[in-house]
Amino acid sequence: MDLNTQIKTDIETNRIMLYMKGTPDMPMCGFSNAVVQILNHYGVEYKAINVLENPEIRVKLSEQSGWPTIPQLFVKGELIGGSDIAMELHQKGELLDILDSSK
Repeated sequence: MDLNTQIKTDIETNRIMLYMKGTPDMPMCGFSNAVVQILNHYGVEYKAINVLENPEIRVKLSEQSGWPTIPQLFVKGELIGGSDIAMELHQKGELLDILDSSK
């Protein structure tokens, strides 16, 4: 399976998908850490992909999503956004509704 297909499959088959720098146990940037902390706060299950393991993931992901930065959070196949948007939705109390709607 080529990388574009793998990314599409991961986004479509995982209710909550996070592309990040590092892993949930060891985020490698503050922005990725912020999204991990928010998701952990809500206790939701999610799949995370470390874009640092393969630089091509970042390139192909950004081509597909139209979003240039990492992290990228997807819920039910839809791009929610990066750290700033996740934080804003969390602070407004809207992110939980988005995450809950993915069940």
